[in-house]
Amino acid sequence: MKLTVVGCSGSFPSAESACSSYLVEADGFRLLLDMGNGALGELQRHVGLYDLDAVFLSHLHADHCIDMCGYFVARYYRHDGGRPPAIPVYGPEGTEQRLTTAYADTPTEKSMSEVFDFHTLKPGAFEIGPFSVRTEKVAHPVETYGIRIQNGGRTLTYSGDTGACGALDELAEGADLLLCEASFTYGKEDIPDLHLNGREAGELAERAGAARLILTHIPPWTDAQVNLADARAVYEGPTELAFAGAEYEI
Repeated sequence: MKLTVVGCSGSFPSAESACSSYLVEADGFRLLLDMGNGALGELQRHVGLYDLDAVFLSHLHADHCIDMCGYFVARYYRHDGGRPPAIPVYGPEGTEQRLTTAYADTPTEKSMSEVFDFHTLKPGAFEIGPFSVRTEKVAHPVETYGIRIQNGGRTLTYSGDTGACGALDELAEGADLLLCEASFTYGKEDIPDLHLNGREAGELAERAGAARLILTHIPPWTDAQVNLADARAVYEGPTELAFAGAEYEI
């Protein structure tokens, strides 16, 4: 598998990065994990607008899904070649309604479903193209899913937004690459069931026996280097900060 970081800023875009969006490729299939603020523009540096095969939305906060409204425009009103077939979109309950409300004036209430083939996420295992995936609800104020993606004997785990929870430990177990949020600063913010800090992300990677840890979703007001040091203090494996345009072979 190949992972490309399209955007990795938490809460709102930074000067260096769009919000959460990650492209996963294998066997010619392209799966996008989240499409937050600014991600649609950055995505076009890596893949054509109509070359995605599926989209996974971990949850419905704007910094993970709002650029789907722009993507709707690109697909619904495509000038060259006509409207493409509806692309599968996996999201929590109410994803279609959330995007329709955000766009506000789609031609009809069902216009979103003319370009997006919506699938409601539930905890469990299923297939997306060549990927075997498992999703579990994680600890966040709205319905949110982490995802474990397997292909060719390799495993990628993406945390979504979450506090520490058993479901995340299960998804991360033995992962070749753990793409984990680290929004908070250890010793500064302590709000359960909301976000992880760098130390908690490192502890998760250590418990899970993950081979590699990539910290992501760090807001512009958080010192990423502090979070990186906190993670490295408790996790012995290779640890890096995600950055826009980074590519990883898994």
